[in-house]
Amino acid sequence: MAHQVRKIGTTRRSVSGIYAFRGETPIQFESTLERDFIKRKEFSLCVLDVIPQPCQLPFKGLDGRNYTYTPDFLVYHRLGNVEYCDYPRPVLVEVKPEKEWRKHWREWLPKWKAAWRYAKEQGWVFHIQDESRIRDQALQNIMFLERYKRMQFSAEESRWLIENIRQMGSAQFDFIIARHFMGLYRAEGIAHVWHLLATRQLDCDITRPLNDATRLWVPTDE
Repeated sequence: MAHQVRKIGTTRRSVSGIYAFRGETPIQFESTLERDFIKRKEFSLCVLDVIPQPCQLPFKGLDGRNYTYTPDFLVYHRLGNVEYCDYPRPVLVEVKPEKEWRKHWREWLPKWKAAWRYAKEQGWVFHIQDESRIRDQALQNIMFLERYKRMQFSAEESRWLIENIRQMGSAQFDFIIARHFMGLYRAEGIAHVWHLLATRQLDCDITRPLNDATRLWVPTDE
């Protein structure tokens, strides 16, 4: 497995910092867009790990001089029970605002070609991601759920809720609330269900708006 090859220093151009990936692994980022990319990957149960600054690649610039390029992240996925030929390949990622890559794409093309070739050699894929792929409906949902993540609820009630949803296979959000939380308990029930989703004890299609019609299910290891 790859590891970080370059440390990120402080910068005046953008917001840099460290994000605690799943509360454990510190991941450095150089911009708020990179931070948001990490948040999206953290929420995804199919993502195993995110490695910042994973490799240094030599390339020749348009001026004929030699340079070194370090892509932003390498994303590893859980294999689950898929066949080897269908396993999700690691993804080498460059995170860039759309305005920047549109302005500099000719200048940056040689280093991106080097990343594409290297990724292919390693059995990976190379992607460039901007706001359109990162700051979407899924991120809006993840940001909404953050307020529920650190709430405290009865572990026994959580297990009971999860088991009920497991037995049903899946259930719509408003059905869960109507069935299990009546009257004065409704508000607490809403927060409890969102908490279980925020802490990944429940799952849903995070790319769709979260509302009463959201269908929830218990994630599996497959």
